[in-house]
Amino acid sequence: MHLPTRLSRVRKRIAEADLDALLISYLPNIRYLSGFDGSSANLIVTRDQLYFITDFRYITVAESLFANTSDLDFTLVTVDLSYDETIGNTLRNLGVKHIGVESAHFTTRQYLWLRDFLGAAPKKTNSVCLVPTERIVESVRLCKDSYEIDLMRAAAVKLSKVVLEILPKVSVGRSERDVAAEVDWTIHRMGFERPAFETIVASGPNSALPHARPSERVLSSGDLVVLDCGGVYDGYCVDMTRTVCLGIPDTRSRRIYEAVLEAQAAAISAIAVGVSLGDIDEAARNSLKRHGLADAFGHGTGHGLGLEVHEEPRISKRRPQEKTNHSVETLVEVGMVFTIEPGVYISNFGGVRIEDDLLVTPNGYEVLTQVPYEFVSA
Repeated sequence: MHLPTRLSRVRKRIAEADLDALLISYLPNIRYLSGFDGSSANLIVTRDQLYFITDFRYITVAESLFANTSDLDFTLVTVDLSYDETIGNTLRNLGVKHIGVESAHFTTRQYLWLRDFLGAAPKKTNSVCLVPTERIVESVRLCKDSYEIDLMRAAAVKLSKVVLEILPKVSVGRSERDVAAEVDWTIHRMGFERPAFETIVASGPNSALPHARPSERVLSSGDLVVLDCGGVYDGYCVDMTRTVCLGIPDTRSRRIYEAVLEAQAAAISAIAVGVSLGDIDEAARNSLKRHGLADAFGHGTGHGLGLEVHEEPRISKRRPQEKTNHSVETLVEVGMVFTIEPGVYISNFGGVRIEDDLLVTPNGYEVLTQVPYEFVSA
């Protein structure tokens, strides 16, 4: 029953935007509203109709999908000559006037072609008009429904098992690529469809690179090692990072690790319904500032998770307009799922990042990923 509820919420936003139809071209948004996980399709959503457009490669898949989705009334449209012409003809036959397009995912070429094909006017008139839109579906995806939450809880349990199994195998003498390959294999063996992103295993000075790619560097005693991995489970992404030191850590490494762990705890403690995302980010940065490490933290404190490994909400520094007008800030809502992942990166020395996935609940939060913070590894 989750698809009709999602569609109803999107239709409400379509009406609020004074649109007759919304053309959806972004595949994660298409999957969110239809369950379709193929590589090519479009949706046209009107206030009372739903058109699914795809080509011959996915017709059988789409027919099967709709046969098992009796609570949604889809009209299946098969691409004939091209997607552009099929979309244009469908919209023309519908007779809709004000048509929204996803401006973040619709190319200029597509926009200009469809505008000319429909004879659309540049402004809203009695003629056809193409309207660039922002976040109509994404704003609904921001808070997860019960179906999504159950999936993400299960995925977080699986990812926690992956990390618990791998951490003891992060050892002196192995290369970063060797460890990363074992992480990826374990992700598949644990029941994930695939890794959510390229697994990060970064050791020694490489750990100072937030998105380092695994290399042939061999792990050595005293290294800081950042392990960042994620998996996709039934379309939904989870993401986790732990940092360990091989052998006995020196004073500097331990100080950085403890500062990052404290910053993560500060950010997590700030989570509550109605709190600004900027306040959560500031909690982490202020904690690191007390240790003189604020300048070594250059990325956001967290990001949303769901059908994409990086989606809304973004937990990062306040933008200029948010500093002067707090009413435009995004506030924490029940059902949001996001990471909390402060980090410190010291060039030519090393880095530490600690990341967990959290679900916002009516009474605060639930930490979905459960792996102890063990800094020293044999």
